Amino acid sequence: MGSVQKSAPVRQSKLSDVSVAYIIEPRFSGGTSTAVAQELRAVAPLVNLRVFGVSSKTFKGDGVAPKLEAALLDLGLSLEWDPPKISADIVVLHNPAFLKFQTELPISIVADHLYVVTHENFLRPGGNPSFDVTSCLDQIDRAVFAKAKVVAPISTYNRDTVAQWFSGEGARVANNWNVLSENWFNICEFELHSPTAKPADRRGRLSRPGFEKFPSIESLEHCFPATAQSNILLGANNYTNSANEFPHWRIFPFQGLEVDEFFREIDFMVYYTSPTWRESFGRVLAEAIAAGKVVISDHGTALNFGKSVVALEPEDVSSVIEKFVNNPESYAKHVRKAQEYLKQFSSSAFEVFFCSQVIPMRQGAL
Repeated sequence: MGSVQKSAPVRQSKLSDVSVAYIIEPRFSGGTSTAVAQELRAVAPLVNLRVFGVSSKTFKGDGVAPKLEAALLDLGLSLEWDPPKISADIVVLHNPAFLKFQTELPISIVADHLYVVTHENFLRPGGNPSFDVTSCLDQIDRAVFAKAKVVAPISTYNRDTVAQWFSGEGARVANNWNVLSENWFNICEFELHSPTAKPADRRGRLSRPGFEKFPSIESLEHCFPATAQSNILLGANNYTNSANEFPHWRIFPFQGLEVDEFFREIDFMVYYTSPTWRESFGRVLAEAIAAGKVVISDHGTALNFGKSVVALEPEDVSSVIEKFVNNPESYAKHVRKAQEYLKQFSSSAFEVFFCSQVIPMRQGAL
């Protein structure tokens, strides 16, 4: 398995001679569609861009994720559904996991370079595959004729799972793929809010529903105890029947509270998931940082944000929150440094990445 190396940046103006085709399952909701939508806005001014939608067995219906649909409309791009053939200098396929319920990608793809952006981790904590990675990559491999096929991890943790998979179960296909040397990160551009001057022990978590998004009840009690001033669980659809058992939790279903209102009600974003599942990037953590909050999570998820996210075990959360509440200057300093770190995920940073790591590759510089 090779590794795509860095090359010199090129100018960030319109590169009209470069054709780029995006292949997406446009019915993905949540972080995937939001990330792709922001990426299209960054890439469209740089290249000749076309966007292709592929129907998969993962989703039903013909709806397009709203943020993705809005981006296409704003950019004046049409979504070309299920073409028999796609040809471009560069082809970018987002989230190969959309192929996990089928055995064939019914498209012929011709490109100088193909990039497969891995929005989902290849492995779960403990080492089990998150999905049938071999089948998904094999489907793409059979459908593509390209000078190079490149797997592009989206984060540090995601990259670790990709590397572990290729060194284990994926060893059979490792020679067919390169791995991009830099992360194909999510663009995270949110309005920045100043940290409060008087933080209180007001805690919250936000996610879509799903048991994999939540830790054990024991961990939730550590993270959101009765001793806290307030606890808001937004997206906790599976816990609405637990309100009587945990009266110190304010439980809201997904989209049951406006996100802006949620962030106004908390000073600490405390985010843990099931021990058998991890975020591959964690856009909601970046959103909380931008909202001016201290964010606390597990070590794997925090790894994607350097020291901007406080990495703790659930049983240590309360003691650290107490320290921040008793030292408002430390709270504000942490938030400001975390917001500075978010600049690494700006659209301008992505443009630099795309022009240095992706566009030059069509000339064969591996």
